[in-house]
Amino acid sequence: MIASSKFKLLIFILLSLFTVNHSFANEHAVEGTNHQEEKEFNVGEMIMHHIKDAHEWHLWGGHDNSVSIYLPVIIFDGGMKTFSSSYFYHGKHKTVFDESKKEEVDYYEGVGPAEGYALFHEKIYKLEDGQIHLAGEHPHNEKVNDFSITKNVMSLFFGAILILLIMGSMAKFYKKNGAVSPKGVAKFLEPIVLMVRDDIAKSNIDKHKYHKYVPYLLTIFFFIWFNNLLGLVPFLPGGANLTGNISVTLFLAVCTLLVTVFSGNKNYWSHIFATPGVPVVLLPIMIPIEVVGILTKPFALMIRLFANITAGHIIILALISIIFINKNVAWGGLSVPMALFISVLELLVAFLQAFLFALLSALFIGAAVEEAHH
Repeated sequence: MIASSKFKLLIFILLSLFTVNHSFANEHAVEGTNHQEEKEFNVGEMIMHHIKDAHEWHLWGGHDNSVSIYLPVIIFDGGMKTFSSSYFYHGKHKTVFDESKKEEVDYYEGVGPAEGYALFHEKIYKLEDGQIHLAGEHPHNEKVNDFSITKNVMSLFFGAILILLIMGSMAKFYKKNGAVSPKGVAKFLEPIVLMVRDDIAKSNIDKHKYHKYVPYLLTIFFFIWFNNLLGLVPFLPGGANLTGNISVTLFLAVCTLLVTVFSGNKNYWSHIFATPGVPVVLLPIMIPIEVVGILTKPFALMIRLFANITAGHIIILALISIIFINKNVAWGGLSVPMALFISVLELLVAFLQAFLFALLSALFIGAAVEEAHH
């Protein structure tokens, strides 16, 4: 009961930090806001704004008319400090001259609880002499330990909860009714679960050992697939680019690496450190190559998922940008159908990337648990 009360209190505190706001800037009219004048359309800046992580979840609109969900900022600087990111985005809008690009770049100086800190390219820094000091493209101000719930973190939570709810309902259905004909969402997902079990796990891992790896392969498949689909929402209000974040794909690749390494049997490691048929004098050369090979396989998994998802988002945004570059809505007759075609293609890519990640993970695990052939 006490643990439950503490959990509810924590949820209440977090939710209280979320702010859906479109008039905060009018309540906090501060210096520098006049800087947000109409600028020349910058394609690169617009694309990066949509695909990178942020401390807010922008829904629609711009400047003072924007509607966003301002997420909790959690930093450690002589203790934990929490406040809404609205104290940055509607704080003091300032600029600093970037010598490397020979142009002014924007940043937000915090107000209220965020006073003394600045948000520069979605990184939080401590102010020095009341401002940001650039050293090349990056500030040399002290960076704080940032554990904020950003847009990608919120998307991860949402995707994980969605998977738990859907899979939990399927498990509950079969637990209650036994091996019966599927109904509802189970009718759609059961063939996919069987595909992962039979075509990915069973086909690539020893038939006596594949069972214990099916839960892991199902988890990464559905996690990647669901979040790939959710990642298509950035072209509607409010989405996030989770699987286009290299930190996320790195974590997934490391999971596969750990499962592979800790599943490796004697036969697997003997091929690494004493490759059969290789003369002893060549082992000092072969062993480092084999060890590097252990790391390059998950590295390829990481880059493949990150690059394919990010590239698709960039192409669609670039096509839509044609209208604004030419400042003529007639270009929409060309760019919108092309963007729509790529968006439909992305639905296939979302599934294909999840399938490939799970398939290659099964291949690596299968090689690690394979017994010696005599």
